[in-house]
Amino acid sequence: MSDTRDGNSVFTTQQAQMQGFATRNVMQDDFGMDIPVESVPLPSQGKIYPVDSASYNRETIDIKAMTAKEEDILTSRALIKKGTVITELLKSCIVDRSIDVDNLISGDRNALMTAVRITGYGAAYKAEVSCPDCGESSEQEFNLSELPIKRLSIEPVVPGENAFEFELPVSKKKVVFRFLTGKDERDMSIAADRRKKKKLSGDIDNNVTGRLAQCIVSINGITDKNKISTFVRNMPARDSRMLRKYMDDNEPGIEMKSWMECSNCMETAEVDLPIGASFFWPDS
Repeated sequence: MSDTRDGNSVFTTQQAQMQGFATRNVMQDDFGMDIPVESVPLPSQGKIYPVDSASYNRETIDIKAMTAKEEDILTSRALIKKGTVITELLKSCIVDRSIDVDNLISGDRNALMTAVRITGYGAAYKAEVSCPDCGESSEQEFNLSELPIKRLSIEPVVPGENAFEFELPVSKKKVVFRFLTGKDERDMSIAADRRKKKKLSGDIDNNVTGRLAQCIVSINGITDKNKISTFVRNMPARDSRMLRKYMDDNEPGIEMKSWMECSNCMETAEVDLPIGASFFWPDS
């Protein structure tokens, strides 16, 4: 992240602007404090956003440091119920208000979310993880600032479009897929909750097919969502596995993995970082 820069333009008062009064930065002028602004690398480098959008070809996004106002957002029962807490948190911290937070892909949002957390509570993150070797759980401390960024390494079908090609190895069908956005993830979560409430004993979750159907834009040029869903449910398992692997391997984002040293078996292993309550509410 970059050095602290002046972010005063974010903090003008709306009322003074409407009345035409000269504005003041109260935090700086009266309290002698500047709220830091940081530049966060965007894993997608903005290559997949519409050409006419504020995110197109954008390699970094500026965020202001998290404050008590953002803590209000994190504790809002209404936002938690709606599933929009992270979206509203990012909207509050991103300096450029023209950026569409909902339509940022999940990998870009995760990079920004991690950066916001660091500005608010620091890079140290304590979490309970299980050792891959012996299975023993222990509390480990990770450094969020050391998490590597995985940048987009494949080219979209068309510049400025979230669409990529892959040929299925068994059926030989050409698939065009996209990386899910924050809005997609929220819609899928809402749909999953609704299914859970209606779920009957013996019903099977559609974690694999549902996600694939959401990601796939077309199959051999066919774009009808019902036909795509039918194909996905009946596609060869190897096609499904290889497509999911290709998408996972190439999805830009921040690698939420780090190394732990087990106090039980003394082995060192790489583990996935669990994102629990302590991510935004550390003990200290």
